[in-house]
Amino acid sequence: MNQLEVCFSPELIHLHELEGKIVVVVDIFRATSTMVAALANGIEEIETFADLETCRTMKQKGYLIAGERNGQTVEGFDLGNSPVALLDNSFSGQKLAMTTTNGTLAISKSEGASEILIGAFPNLSATVKYIQSQKKDVLIHCAGWKGRFNLEDSLYAGALAKALESTHESSDDGAMAMKSLFEKEGHQLKKYLSQASHAKRLQNHGIEKDIDFCLTFDLYELVGKVEGQVLRAIDN
Repeated sequence: MNQLEVCFSPELIHLHELEGKIVVVVDIFRATSTMVAALANGIEEIETFADLETCRTMKQKGYLIAGERNGQTVEGFDLGNSPVALLDNSFSGQKLAMTTTNGTLAISKSEGASEILIGAFPNLSATVKYIQSQKKDVLIHCAGWKGRFNLEDSLYAGALAKALESTHESSDDGAMAMKSLFEKEGHQLKKYLSQASHAKRLQNHGIEKDIDFCLTFDLYELVGKVEGQVLRAIDN
């Protein structure tokens, strides 16, 4: 069987070997969920940036620019980090440049992997199907919160580990623990994650609709893959 492991923060990614592996970057609240929503609603491609100012310059090249820090839209950007804002094909046919507090940093720190995929609950089953077709080891790279462990990304890691158990075995304690936690709490995910620190931060900003979207399973069949700095939907 192939192996599956979990990195709980970009601050820990240097402890993991990336070469030859599929890295699944996950930032449930909200970057990777927003990216999946954008691709599913007509955005042609997404360029991701770790820093604000580089992302801001993409406006001059005709891109929509999305910027978020500490859960809020950055002044001067077209969009923040809300998946709901991208539904209904609102920006179909456009290109998006995006920078967020945690998720885009995790993508930049995943360079060197065989493949980089974007993980979210709304396309979980499609991602599972694609990974199983590739027959490679998997590293789930959780964006966390400012270098720290967070519950929602780690529970996604558990959900993915559970869904892949017929082809991938958990090779570290973190993957085993998160799989067990998902088996225990996955049936009441929204209730359980309402206690998570970042969910509470977002609730304070009044964006419960975003949270509901981010915790909805299998809305889309697409797979999001990063090649270079560019994220696109690929055929599955």
